[in-house]
This record gives sequence, structure tokens and C-alpha cells, in this order.
Amino acid sequence: MNSTSTITDSREAFDARQSDPTALVAGLGGGPDDHHRVWIRRLEASEIAAHLDRLAETDKASPLRGVPFAIKDNIDLAGVPTTAGCPDYAYTPPRSATVVERLVAAGAIPVGKTNLDQFATGLVGTPYGAVVNALQPDHIAGGSSSGSAVAVKLGLVPFALGTDTAGSGRVPAAFNELVGFKPTRGWWSTRGVVPACRTLDCVSVFTSSVGDARTVARIAGGFDEADPYARRIAFRGFDADATRYGFFDPGELPHVDESYRACYADFAEGLPGEPVRIDPAPFLEAAALLYDGPWLAERYAAIGCFLERHPDALHPVTRRVIAGDDSMSAVDCFRAQYRLATLKREAERAFRRIDVLALPTAPGIYARDEVEADPFGTNARLGTFTNFVNLLDLCAVAIPAGRTTAGLPFGVTLASPAGSDFALLKAAASLRGERCDP
Repeated sequence: MNSTSTITDSREAFDARQSDPTALVAGLGGGPDDHHRVWIRRLEASEIAAHLDRLAETDKASPLRGVPFAIKDNIDLAGVPTTAGCPDYAYTPPRSATVVERLVAAGAIPVGKTNLDQFATGLVGTPYGAVVNALQPDHIAGGSSSGSAVAVKLGLVPFALGTDTAGSGRVPAAFNELVGFKPTRGWWSTRGVVPACRTLDCVSVFTSSVGDARTVARIAGGFDEADPYARRIAFRGFDADATRYGFFDPGELPHVDESYRACYADFAEGLPGEPVRIDPAPFLEAAALLYDGPWLAERYAAIGCFLERHPDALHPVTRRVIAGDDSMSAVDCFRAQYRLATLKREAERAFRRIDVLALPTAPGIYARDEVEADPFGTNARLGTFTNFVNLLDLCAVAIPAGRTTAGLPFGVTLASPAGSDFALLKAAASLRGERCDP
């Protein structure tokens, strides 16, 4: 594949017997020609052949039968090392993550593990080299799931799994003109995923269409008894043809590049119906808690033992982020949780007036040298409109929304309360002029 493709394209190619292990490997790029640094590990033809051989056991009507996909390398694929972007951390799992098992059981073909920012900390570096934006090579590709996003944008696979704790499943979608879907927390199992903030982590997916995201969601989602953070989701709906949209006043938003502000104002003005202006204050305050509150310590809880044993194994910036500030007490942690509970109530009141909140996915896009000069500041600013989503228990989908006058990609995120996933995807498809079957 050499251009963005869809699940249907891949399914039809497989049915026409145009896919075989050698052809799939040849289409993945990589090696000395992997100029975008997408892969940490591509599967060999023999490994792909083993998955193709098992297709006889799958439902021939499955929409994913024979469809290749990529996996962020903090998500387990049986028999293939998981590095989380840190070679010294690598282990070889005997079993795939639950979401991978479900996709493979439906006939999807894993073809490789994608590059990521080390331990999914976002924009802070990787020994495998930073992923290169598929559209603007001088600019960043997004957050820690950028390898998966660029794999889809380059047409190497029609969909790829990422993870999303603070926006890694959405910012790379915006910067590479893709759909990035972050489901309700706990609907897609995180068993077999290297944790970042375990109470907030989600598996996400990148696709070129909302319909493809929905197809993957129907297969990947579902309660998993083996995941202590899994939830039985009571799905809720709203009328996609009469969706009540909310938006933030573009003039009130902090850190926003003026070209992005103009793009967002144009998008908000074009929302159907009578969009409702929503106070951004509680959402932005919740976003600030993720890196200024106790959830930063949760990252240390995830890999602190490894860090203590192997302090030199981490990228210096990653180590600084995860080691963090140990001045926060247990009392501070509880106070932050109390404040978050109050902010959740304020968000709930906002969503009584609307079904979908439309907001910029990011306040701007940075050149690669800007991030290298200030990895902490740029990372913090890029999470302005994404960090609060998991904390406030929302589902979200990032969609492309045009370009700036300088030709840089701009995207918006649509967010709704937990359990609104299918209704949200249908609304997103409607805004994009796509058909999205129930």
C-alpha cells in the first residue's frame, strides 16, 4: 500500500487473493528505507504466514478477515518482544493483549510493532528516533502513539492500535489528518498493555474514516474479566441528526496558535443546529491536574521498580518526567481527587445542555526543533484540550478539520460522556459526510 487505505479496500484485496505474506512485508516499508521511523519491529513473512494460515478458523463474513494492522509497541503481541520504547525493558509475552486477541480472532493480521515515545510519556524521546510526520516532515508527528498514526497515513496498514492516557490517540491523528478514536475508559481491555497511568489508560485506534473506527470498536470492545479496570458499559445514545453541540469561545482559549484559533472558530461556526457556548474553565482545570497532580506519581508506580534498577536505561527526559517531584503527599493526592470529583460534576452539568463538545485537538503544531529545545513545555501545552478527557470519564474521537493558511493540518476532537461511543461516532461521521452504519 502506498496511500491511505480503508478496511474495505484491504478486505477486497484479500478476497481477490492480492495479499500474501511476502507482499504484505514488501508493503510495510522499514529497514534503511524507514525514513519516517514507523517501526520498532516488523513481522517476517513466515510470522505473517502463520496468521494467514489460521484464517480458516475465522468467520468468512468478518469485516477484518485478512486485514493487516499495526500495534503500538507497548501492547503485547504473543511471541514478539514488547519494548515500550526502552530496549532494556523488553520482554516477550506468551499471550497477546486482549484487544489484539479479539482482532486476530476476527481475522485481522498483525504485521508489526510501531515506534512510540518511551513508556508513552509523550514528546520526550525514544532511542528508536522520533517518528516523522507523514505530511510535514519538519513538524512533530504527535504524541506517543505517533508510529501507529503515521503507519496508517502512509497507507502501510488501514488501522493501527495506539494507547491514550493524555491524548496520544488523538494528537497524532490531528497532526496526520486521521481519525483517532479513544473509547470510554474500561470498554476496551488494557490487559497486556504496559501501563502509563493505569487508572486512566485506554487502547485507541487510528483509521482513515470514522466508519473504520466503528468497525474496529465493535470487535475490540467488550468486558474483560481479566482486566481489573474493565467496566460493563451501559451504552447511551442521542439523535445524530439532531445532535446538540457545544463549543468553547475561541477567544477564551489559552496557548492557542492564532492560525489554529481561526480554524477552530470557522469549525464552530459551521456546527449544525444551535451550538451552545460552554465554559472551558472546569475542563482546563481538570486537564492541569494530570501533570500537576498525583497522576504523575501513578506513572512512577507503573515502572518505578524498573527505573530504580536501571536508571540509565531511560531517555533522560523520560526519566525526569517519570521520576517527577516526590514532594506530593498522600493528603495532596486525596485533595486532588476531591477537586476532580467537583470538576466532574461541573462537566456533567455542561453535558446536560449538549450531547457533543467540539474543541481543538491541540492548540497548535510544533516544529521538531521547537520540541527538542523545550520538551516539557511543548508537551504540557499540547495536552491542553486532551488531558481532561480520561479524567472526566469521556469518550472522544479526533477528526481532520482542514488546514491553516500555512498549510499545516488542523483537527478537532468531539467528546461525549462515557457510554456514548457509538452515538458519538455516528455524529462524527455525519459531520464528515460519511455513512456510518448502526
